[in-house]
Amino acid sequence: MKETFTAKTVNEAKELAAARFGVPQEKISFTTLEEPKRGLFGGLKGEAVVEAVYEMSKPELAADYVKRVIKAMSGSEPSVEIRDIEGGSLLEIDPSAADVIIGRRGETIDAMQYLASLVANKHDKEYYRLALDCDGFRDRRKAQLEELAKRMAQKAKRTGRTVSLEPMNPYERRIIHSVVTDMEGVTSRSIGDEPYRKVLISSTEKRPYRSDSKDRQDRSRGGRRGNQGRRRDFKARSLDISSSFEKDYRKPKPEDELGSGLYSKIEF
Repeated sequence: MKETFTAKTVNEAKELAAARFGVPQEKISFTTLEEPKRGLFGGLKGEAVVEAVYEMSKPELAADYVKRVIKAMSGSEPSVEIRDIEGGSLLEIDPSAADVIIGRRGETIDAMQYLASLVANKHDKEYYRLALDCDGFRDRRKAQLEELAKRMAQKAKRTGRTVSLEPMNPYERRIIHSVVTDMEGVTSRSIGDEPYRKVLISSTEKRPYRSDSKDRQDRSRGGRRGNQGRRRDFKARSLDISSSFEKDYRKPKPEDELGSGLYSKIEF
């Protein structure tokens, strides 16, 4: 990481570099490009220009990238604390950025973690593990996944059918597999390609299988006879669809009897 800083004095330029990089001056290599010159009356003329070079560590590169991206998304730059974990580092993002960085089911923070890992491991063949967290999201998500794994495993064991979970990232799939491994009567495996790879949970216990096809055929025939009877009833009932008005209209009326004329006899 290399930048040029300009100030009234060399010391002030170095202070600017230390503030920009967020590290003590002892960790920065400085090269003075220009110094202010003294005038005839002892005053300084011109400005100091200093080149500062700082070799950031992999977690520092990732943290710097995360801060710049969040600032571009929200307008404010959060603090990022770097903590050592097994095989790498955990970047703990300030909770003030939770609404921006977590996303639906952690999709945003997972994507940010992937990109930060690419930035940190860009110039080195030796992979360095990085994880991102914000406001305790990882612990809450782990508890949710453990509960989900238990419920789905019980369902697979009860029904004897394979249960398919939604696509998950490798970290979340490992949580599911870990829970299922500790349960009896069920097993789990992953299928598909990233990013649609998902976990299947299956029962290892055999369920009794009924092969009495004769009973099924009898039930099927009985069902057909019952349907035919219902169809006949429906057909018989469907013949009379007249309304009450139409029934009254078709009843014999005095003027319809034979022998009656167009007009009946008028008596006074």
